[in-house]
Amino acid sequence: MNRIDLDGRRAVVTGGAQGIGRAIAERLLASGATVTLWDRDPGELESTRGALGSGTGGAVVDVTDPESVERAAAATIEAAGGIDILVNNAGIAGPNATTWEYPVDEWRQVIEIDLNGVFYCCRAVVPHMIERGYGRIVNIASIAGKEGNPNASAYSAAKAGVIALTKSLGKELADRDIAVNCITPAAARTRIFEQITQAHIDYMLSKIPRGRFVLVEELAALVAWLVSEENSFTTGAVFDASGGRATY
Repeated sequence: MNRIDLDGRRAVVTGGAQGIGRAIAERLLASGATVTLWDRDPGELESTRGALGSGTGGAVVDVTDPESVERAAAATIEAAGGIDILVNNAGIAGPNATTWEYPVDEWRQVIEIDLNGVFYCCRAVVPHMIERGYGRIVNIASIAGKEGNPNASAYSAAKAGVIALTKSLGKELADRDIAVNCITPAAARTRIFEQITQAHIDYMLSKIPRGRFVLVEELAALVAWLVSEENSFTTGAVFDASGGRATY
């Protein structure tokens, strides 16, 4: 494993108690950063903090609640001394259904967590980064946001929104030392698979030329460089991690 230099950096990873978020937190810790996990599951949060050990903070946060996010940001800045890195990873898959049969309440929940949650977190943290004159933000989007998966319209629409939000925010902050990028992974075998049908899992795998799902460690390695000081030029960009599926 290459060690990216994140010594002294203070990171926040949303949805950091499991899956991709936990793998990212582990990689950032191994690179010298301190990490605060934001997650809505108190039990999972404390278990992961205990497993990751020193250098790991935590806050119970509902990313769909702007006030909860604002409180967590203020508390994290006070406890850690600042936020240099924000990784917006929290998300859900939602049910598999055709667009015309998609339950309205489920649609709203997916959009609120997967898209609006990214906006709320950026809105809370970016002013602090501007004040400090430094920051690195990575938003976890999806190949579904580029291509649109059938029977997953809410998830696809939310992740497409994350891509556009990344580009807008990256341009707004381009005259500062604050980089905003996103990654578009193919599916990773995490607990999010529990939310989707086997038929949809099979469909996603069939679209990946590599013939396998991405490993969470592979995504964490990409994120580690994107949040480093070395990434001083690229912003508002989309980094493919789809195993060859992406066509643009």
